[in-house]
Amino acid sequence: MPTAQGGDKRSFARTRNNSESTRAPQNFDRKRQLSEAQAETMNNSDCRINPRKLGTPRGESHAAVSTSGDRKNRNKPTRGRKKNVFEAYMSMEDVAAGLKRGELIQGPLRINPKKYHEAFIPSPDGIRDIFIDGVVARNRALNGDIVVVKLLPKEQWKVIKPDGSDKETEATHDSDVPEELSGTCLPREPEKGDADSPDVIIEAQFDDNDAQNGQENSQTVLADDIKKLSMDTNEKVKDAESGCAQGAKQDDVSKVNNPRLLQEKFLQRTAKVVCILERKHSRAATGFIKLLADKSSELFKKCAMFSPVDHRVPRAYVSLADCPLDFVSRPEDYSSTLFICRIVDWREDSNFAIGQMAKSLGQAGEIEPETEGILMEYGVDFSDFSQDVLECLPQSLPWVIPPAELASRRDLRKECIFTIDPSTARDLDDALSCKQLPDGNVEVGVHIADVSYFVLEGTALDQVASERATSVYLVQKILDEWFGRTVICSCVKLSYDHAQSMIENPSKVFGPEELPPVSPQHPVDEIHRAVLNLHRIAKHLRKQRFIDGALRLDQLKLSFTLDKESGMPQGCYIYQYRDSNKLVEEFMLLANMAVAHQIYRSFPQQALLRRHPPPQTKMLNDLMEFCDQMGLEIDFSSAGALHKSLNEMFGADSYAEARKEVLTNMFSRPMQMALYFCAGVLEDETLFRHYALNVPLYTHFTSPIRRFADVLVHRLLSASLGSGRPVQMRKEAIQKQADHCNDRKMASKRVQELSADLFFAIFVRECGPLESEAMVMGVLNKAFDVLVLRFGVQKRIYCNALPLTGVRFEKVGKKPELTLLWEPETPEQEVAPQVITIFTLVEVVLTSDSGPLKYSAVLKRPGREK
Repeated sequence: MPTAQGGDKRSFARTRNNSESTRAPQNFDRKRQLSEAQAETMNNSDCRINPRKLGTPRGESHAAVSTSGDRKNRNKPTRGRKKNVFEAYMSMEDVAAGLKRGELIQGPLRINPKKYHEAFIPSPDGIRDIFIDGVVARNRALNGDIVVVKLLPKEQWKVIKPDGSDKETEATHDSDVPEELSGTCLPREPEKGDADSPDVIIEAQFDDNDAQNGQENSQTVLADDIKKLSMDTNEKVKDAESGCAQGAKQDDVSKVNNPRLLQEKFLQRTAKVVCILERKHSRAATGFIKLLADKSSELFKKCAMFSPVDHRVPRAYVSLADCPLDFVSRPEDYSSTLFICRIVDWREDSNFAIGQMAKSLGQAGEIEPETEGILMEYGVDFSDFSQDVLECLPQSLPWVIPPAELASRRDLRKECIFTIDPSTARDLDDALSCKQLPDGNVEVGVHIADVSYFVLEGTALDQVASERATSVYLVQKILDEWFGRTVICSCVKLSYDHAQSMIENPSKVFGPEELPPVSPQHPVDEIHRAVLNLHRIAKHLRKQRFIDGALRLDQLKLSFTLDKESGMPQGCYIYQYRDSNKLVEEFMLLANMAVAHQIYRSFPQQALLRRHPPPQTKMLNDLMEFCDQMGLEIDFSSAGALHKSLNEMFGADSYAEARKEVLTNMFSRPMQMALYFCAGVLEDETLFRHYALNVPLYTHFTSPIRRFADVLVHRLLSASLGSGRPVQMRKEAIQKQADHCNDRKMASKRVQELSADLFFAIFVRECGPLESEAMVMGVLNKAFDVLVLRFGVQKRIYCNALPLTGVRFEKVGKKPELTLLWEPETPEQEVAPQVITIFTLVEVVLTSDSGPLKYSAVLKRPGREK
């Protein structure tokens, strides 16, 4: 059924072209201004910043935040030598032995972006994350690094506070929700290679795991239990007051705060980092430079201080030789200039890292420098392809399919085959066909660009592609399926809008002026019939897929229209996911599943597949408890049951969709990441399953232009058909590539989120203040989170930013509730209370903050005119 398409595809990954849209960076290569000898001297002087001689300059000691965890873990001072700030790392031999004995724990480090002194790693038992308290306990590891930690004694474990104020005690990810669930702001109409790629939509929403808020509800449960414990001890004190000293009461209260006397369900384990196994963080950061505070010190003459925008990255000394020539004399000229710095060292005895300045990006708050900074921070290679890479592609243009290649492929150029993409799409890597057969059956073709024909294994193009890595059954049962290499000729390039118009107007006769150019071999009505047939089949496929137990979690996504000259956002709209999108999605999913079975049958040890583990048990249990508290009857027994509950419980009133959006966000939090893996590495075949799709085998085949994983799958498929080279890679090498693709996919996702945030912040700055209705998603003791319905973004509203006379947090039954007491606007008015709880509808105003590219949400006083 799925067939392959031969064609001239000359790019692999979507990258930014510096020559088109990026202003020339101000490189700090002073060699251009110095003699060759001077340049050599300067080059050699890179090493002159000796961190062991730097110490901490006066006025800068606040860089390493000292917390209770830091104070507990600092090395004791020793006479005769400088006191270390950090512990030395354990040797790899000791680490390996400790891991084997179960004395040490390994995992990815996540640092809370809101409270950068708090970090976490997942617990091996799947229960509450392990807490790393303070910069010192983190021991120079950065966000995303694979670290090894050692648990601290129980008396240093964290007690869960009983007042509901300590809810953010779990692993915090860079974004509050996974992709596709986060109301993503897109700076253009999404292209199929982005978030709306059909096979991505279903599962990219699970490509991140929000543990920051995901276990908040467990904190509520624990808080209630601790309160009960506290009440019990107080009652005992009250009963015994006549014969006991008041100290007994204090003693009982102290027991509640003593980790050694509490059950582990009231505690969060704490640990310290003893080794960094793998530095996943790029060690690059955007930020600002300033002169050191102590002008009389020797350091002042040699170094400047680099302060990252991301507070999870340390401040760093950088050589003045690498700074702009007039920085020392005119530092104020650079107060709002963004720079890129790479962390090259961070010694045990220094609060500060050592950095190497890379380049000046431009003014903070502008799109291009901010975007370039995001790309560099996350290690996204957006450079032009080198000459040796370009030489791997056909050199004579226009390229013509060689006769020998035509002879070896099935020729489908006369068939009615067409593409359906966003109107702005350039990467046309998939096409569809639908043909009525004489016996009444329907033949559906899914045609994917044969990128592996051009990206040959072992070439320079293959190498750079692998490094960049990313940018079913029909109604009548299909009686047979066929895989093969073909040659096609698309008869028309339809946009989603064109296909949607055909679906909505089945009887309409479309004129030539309403469509893109159409091949004269295929009349418009033939194409129209094919689209309608595909739509009919796709509807049934979709319906059956959810009957069979699939899960889909949709959220609002904001798209922008950009000014053609300035590139600035000038309008926005909620992107509509319509039947034409769903049509393409169903057949891409179908092709991916079919290919997964084919390559696994042929290469059970080497097949590159994609699995989606079920939700984290502890977080799912917390969510079930929360729904019970809220009186929501949700069936969590399977992905399909969850999907059914979500789509059937909210009725059809005007705010039903908003309540569904809020709950969808909550449901996304326990979801784990979808991962590429090599089948030969996992022994248990039950682990192959894709939870959201509810299928045993799945892979990525349909987007080889933008994903290297798909190229590997193409090679496996070709080898299984006997039309490609035998598979050379061992299973260990395939798994290593799978791990790399997973890492780059996560980085790509985060970059897209940051880019979306950037464009929306600029939109608020240029077009704000912006008013909208919002629905409450979560309630804390002095703040609450809302979903801004007009724009699909989520913001936290802080009570201390509002004109209130007081705030009251309480539990009404089991439901958290916040009562805001508004200041009277006139002497005659009384204090106006406003109750905030989950699903409360409020009015908010989005305004631009004083800082570059930041915006905040403020609650509008109830009763005011819009």
